Amino acid sequence: MKVAILSGSVYGTAEDVARHAEHQLKAAGFETWHDPRAQLPQILDFAPEALLVVTSTTGMGELPDSFIPLYSTIRDQFPAWSGLPGGVIALGDASYGDTFCAGGELIRELYAELGVREVVAMLRLDASETVTPESDAEPWLETFAAALRA
Repeated sequence: MKVAILSGSVYGTAEDVARHAEHQLKAAGFETWHDPRAQLPQILDFAPEALLVVTSTTGMGELPDSFIPLYSTIRDQFPAWSGLPGGVIALGDASYGDTFCAGGELIRELYAELGVREVVAMLRLDASETVTPESDAEPWLETFAAALRA
């Protein structure tokens, strides 16, 4: 199965988690593709059979500036991803209250609009509790990989 991993990062942590996810899913037997500066034509050329989005959240609860162009293009062009399995790893800081991991919630809303099936509940990684988000994501990624195989 071909898994496209999309990432949006403010300080680089979400990209680190996405790269780690890429290696872990590849080791689990999936064909993976990740480019932190991805554009929709590249993703469509890869022809993903599953999607994973790893995104941080700005202090205002928005997606990172680096991810907004891709997010907007996907919303405008509405690729035929209905029925694809997907997952979301959201990074944030719980001290921001209501906007904690809101970037991930925006991706979940996009999935709903596109018809992407979220196969595992979104993982929320709290920067105020962890300094190892890559390894903290590993159990969730194992569950995600199992759900993709099911």
